[in-house]
Parts: sequence; structure tokens; C-alpha cells
Amino acid sequence: MDDPKALLGLLRPKSIAVIGGKEAAEVIRQCDKLGFEGDIWPVNLRQETMEGRPCFKKLEDLPAPPDAAFIAIPANPTIEAVGILSSMGAGGAVCYASGFKEVGGVGYDLQEDLIKSAADMPIIGPNCYGVLNYLDGAALWPDQHGGVRVKGGVAIITQSGNIGLNLTMQTRGLELAYLISLGNQAMVSIEHCVEALLKDSRVTAIGLHIEGLADISAFESAALKATRKGVPMVALKSGRSEQGARIALSHTASLVGEDGLYDAFFERLGIARSHAIPEFIETLKFLSLAGPLKGNKIVSMSCSGGEASLVADLAKDLPLAFPEIEGAHKTDIRATLNEYVSISNPLDYHTFIWADEQRMTDCFTAVMQGGYNTTLLVLDFPRQDRCDAKGWETACKALINAARATGHLAAVVTTLPECMDENTALLLSENGVVPLYGITDALIAITAAVKLGHFFEKSEPRPLIPPTNQKNAIRTLDEWRSKRLLSTWGIPSPSGSLVQSETEAVAAAEALGYPVAVKAVSANIAHKTEKGGVALNVSDGDGVYEVAEIMLGLSDTLLIETMVDDAVAELIVGIDQDAQFGAYLVVGFGGVLVELIGDSCSFLLPTDRNSVITGLRSLKVSALFDGYRGRPEGDFDASVDAILAVARFVEDNPDKIEEIDINPLMIRPHGKGVVAADAFIRMREGN
Repeated sequence: MDDPKALLGLLRPKSIAVIGGKEAAEVIRQCDKLGFEGDIWPVNLRQETMEGRPCFKKLEDLPAPPDAAFIAIPANPTIEAVGILSSMGAGGAVCYASGFKEVGGVGYDLQEDLIKSAADMPIIGPNCYGVLNYLDGAALWPDQHGGVRVKGGVAIITQSGNIGLNLTMQTRGLELAYLISLGNQAMVSIEHCVEALLKDSRVTAIGLHIEGLADISAFESAALKATRKGVPMVALKSGRSEQGARIALSHTASLVGEDGLYDAFFERLGIARSHAIPEFIETLKFLSLAGPLKGNKIVSMSCSGGEASLVADLAKDLPLAFPEIEGAHKTDIRATLNEYVSISNPLDYHTFIWADEQRMTDCFTAVMQGGYNTTLLVLDFPRQDRCDAKGWETACKALINAARATGHLAAVVTTLPECMDENTALLLSENGVVPLYGITDALIAITAAVKLGHFFEKSEPRPLIPPTNQKNAIRTLDEWRSKRLLSTWGIPSPSGSLVQSETEAVAAAEALGYPVAVKAVSANIAHKTEKGGVALNVSDGDGVYEVAEIMLGLSDTLLIETMVDDAVAELIVGIDQDAQFGAYLVVGFGGVLVELIGDSCSFLLPTDRNSVITGLRSLKVSALFDGYRGRPEGDFDASVDAILAVARFVEDNPDKIEEIDINPLMIRPHGKGVVAADAFIRMREGN
């Protein structure tokens, strides 16, 4: 299905055919409920009428090819109906029936038959609920739902009909333009829908519930089109649970699983990732109403010191800034408040001005003059069934007034999700104020908007290196050969030499100078420390001789190296291959505790310097680069250069490199560079 315009006709039909019984009737009811103004033609051999409309006995009797059809009959008749619709030039169909690929066995064949019958006609499903178009009132959907007609809003694409249905029931003020449930994605996939939705200017943001992606390249292309158009996307990806790590020679595969690669993929494409449905809704809502932010400066206001402290605490580990209120700005705010109020950010403005619309407007307006990217008003509304909310309504009016006066972005944030009703949320949205439920989810949503703001200013990433299709045998290079190859790409290693006897080992150590490292060299020994194949800080000839005598039982060749004794940090730099994403790079805390610490970041290839810098700075170990607790500063630039050198090595040899493991990459003091203390490479033969 290559033409997004063809799919858009299915999503925005002017005529709909419904084929089937109970579910088909429900589609008509839902279309009527939404006020669909086009033609609806029921097709049923046994019924005379359906929901007040005369039934056609067969598809060939329809007055014209429908723009869209909802097919709610069993699998085999569905295949036949799709073939008829395709031959008559229909715009597309939703296939409700199950019993296709999802059941395995004969279901695979049935799904292939369905695709053949469709030819060039787009079909959504099978095994899906279908499409809700709240912009035009078209409900190709066989069940009740919670949405209403809107003029614009968020489109959500989901691989789960039930999650899609649940999302229509939210009462958080998220205005849904489309809800698309894809089911088996026999023809129409997530990326097809994204491209079609980008052609509807009424769509303000796109949300994706993803169980998996079949075509990474096609999705990448669609996501970049969204970026070019300035339409933000948010992904809720299921499958984050820990999976058994593949047994590999390196630590790389154990540091990042499939889900970690999706993280890197979304980061690369500027897609905000959510890990829970409430966070997903709030992020979509913020991006839909406010769009990406150009900065991270936030000010928070509340009439409670407890709420002010809570905001500060929950924002502590997020890349959001709460600048101090100072100078003339502080003076202007103080003029609107009681002398007992301490002016700070977050601001507790107390209750001295509560329910006074003019004074609250003056205070909020003064606060908004501080050049912030977003102003938050923490406000939990009382229960409507038991309490009077007039004072809270006054606070909302004051915030709306201040936002209009300053042209500044404002949001009302509740501490509890149940403490704002839907009508209030919609009223705030209509007046340009973002309603957000729950402080944590609100701050995550704002963080996503900040990150997307940075992303939209960057140049477009280069296309991913596709997974290799080479089937040649893989050979492992031992440490010595791996280091020699890496050195040709500018990655240094300690001075050293190969020996094959105890006396040669002592002579090599004498030539290098003590202390030295003694290592067994073999392509068959990956984790040498665990096998007793590494001895560090050997300080004299007797020690070298004794160690060499033992290690020659592990391998015929030993490596004698100069000890690097001034490292301020150790990193692992690894390359591995994924069947979907191709080659990927992992950087993290290195050494023998690499998997225990688990401090790492990953990059899909190709990557760039800014991405590596950002990733490296995200590691906890990055504090060591800045001279942690009086220690020397680490050579940050040399570390970035070495990581990029590994990436370029793979980017220039995509079909040769299967795996690289540098662990540790020893980071020396500033100006002294880095050293690959241990490494191995797995390469494909014949390249």
C-alpha cells in the first residue's frame, strides 16, 4: 500500500457500506450518533432494513463504489467481499473478522488470500475494531465509544482495539481527531496511517501505541515526514519487560535489549516515548495544545508550600530549570502579594489573594513576565457533588487573563488526576491554557516538549544502516589482533608485545618497564578475568615468570602490556547487530562490573558527535570527566573521538563487523587521551 492519499479516502469517507449483521448495525448507530452526513448503505441478504435504511442484498447492488466499507462477516466471506469491493473501485475497507494470521496455521494462508483479493485497495485489519473519525463523524467502529465531534485534535493509532476503546473514554480534555485500531496490519500499517494523517491539517499531534514494528525503514521515513511538517509524535511501546539476554562474547547485548533499541530509535526520530497510558495522554495533550518548547525554563505557582515543594522534588531528576526570581522581576511580583509571602520559584503565593480575580490576575501576570517557557498553576478542584468551586474558577479566569495579557504559555496542573473535571479541562483548552493531570505526568510531558523542541532545531538524521544480509561465517579476532585493527582507526592501546614462553615474558616486561599486565591471548577466551587469564600490576620478573607459567596453560601466546595507572574512569564501548535495527553502539560504565552497574546509553548507526556527547553526559559515570571529588578531569573530547571512531569503523564496513567489545576504554586525565585496555572483534569471513 504505497499511496497515503488512497488511505486518506478510507479514513475520511463520504459514503460507507456496512456488510454484516449486529456489528454492521452498530456502525450505523455510531455514525448517526456522531452526525455523519454522508451516505450509509447496509448490505445484508436476510434483512430488509437496518437502522432505518433499506438493505442491499449484495455488494454489486450498491448505487456507487463506497469510499469505505466495514465488513463484519466471517473470514472466508470477508475475503470474497474484499475482492468484490476492490474490483468495483471502492476506496477501502475495515475487516473486523478474526481467524487470520493471529491464529497461526491456516490463518496465514487466509491472510495472504485477503491481501490478494484486496489488490490495490487499502484494508485495515483484519482482526480489528477499525476507525473513529471525530472530525467528520465517520465511525467505522462496531461498538460504543467515548468520543465526540471535534474541529481538530490528536490522532491515535493503536495495535490494540481494547486500548483504543479505553482511550476514547478518557475525561482529561484530550480532544481526539482520529482513533485507528489496526489489528493484524495485513496491508495498512502504522507508518501508512502516519503518512495519511499528515495530509489532514486538522491533526495536531499523533499518538502511537506500538506492540512491534515490521518495517523499520518505512517507519523511519514516515516519522521524518512528521518532523518536516512539525507534527509531534508520542509512542507508547509495550514489551519493556526483561527478556533473556542472548549469550554473546561481549557485554553489549546484555546492556541493551530490544526495548533499549526502540528507545534509541525513538530518540533518533524525535518521538517522545511514554511508559504508561496516563503519561501518554498528558504528553499528547501538551504537545497538541502547546507544541514543542524552545527552552526548559519553568515557573510553578500554588497557594500551598507543600505543593511548591512537591513540584521541586518531582522535577529534581528531570532536565527542567526553575530559575530563581530576582531583581526587578521579584519586586514586581512582591507588589502583588502580602509582605509575608517569600518570593521564590516554585512560588507559594499563599491565600491572601484567593478568590480576588483582579489581584490574582495581577500576580500571575507579574510572574509570567520572567521569560519562562511554561508557567504552571498547581490547582486541585473540589468535588463537584459536595463542594463549591467558585474560588477555583476565579483562579482559572485569572490565569487565562494573565496568559492572554502576556502571550505566555500556561498550564493548570492537578496533584491528583480526579481533581479536575472534563468540562473545566475543555474550558481551559479553549482559552489556550493546558490542563494537566498529575504533577509527575505533567512534568514528564513538559520534558518531552522540551526535548522535541531541541530535536526540531537539529538537522535531519541520516538513514539507518540496514541490517546486513551477509551469511558468511564469523571469525573472532583475539585481543592483540583486535587492538591492532582498532589502532588503524585511531583508537590507541597500551604498549605491549606477544610472547610464547616464560623467559620471553620476563624479557618483554623488562623492556616495557614495571608494572605490567600479563594476559592470555586467544580468540576462544572472551572474558579472560573470569578464566584467570589476566594479571594486573605485576611488579617484577619473578612475578611475571610465575604468572606466565600458569597462563600458558590457557593459551599458547601471552600479551605483556604496560600498565595504565592514571585512568580516572572506565567505559565499555560496544557494537552489536540487531535483526531489525542493524548495527548499534553501546557506551556505558566499563570494567568487570559493567552488567551489575548497568549505566549505559545506546545509539543506532550512523550517529553524530552531538548525539554521542549527549549520551555520554547522560551516564552517571560522566561526573568523573569533571574532576569528581578532587580527582583529575577526564579527557572528555578524546573519549568522544574514540567512540565516534568505533562508529565510523562500522559505518564504513557495515557488512564486515558483527561485534566489537572494548572493555574497558580507560579514560586518562585531560589532555592524555584514552586507551583500549582490552578489546575483541568478530568479523564476517570473505569481506
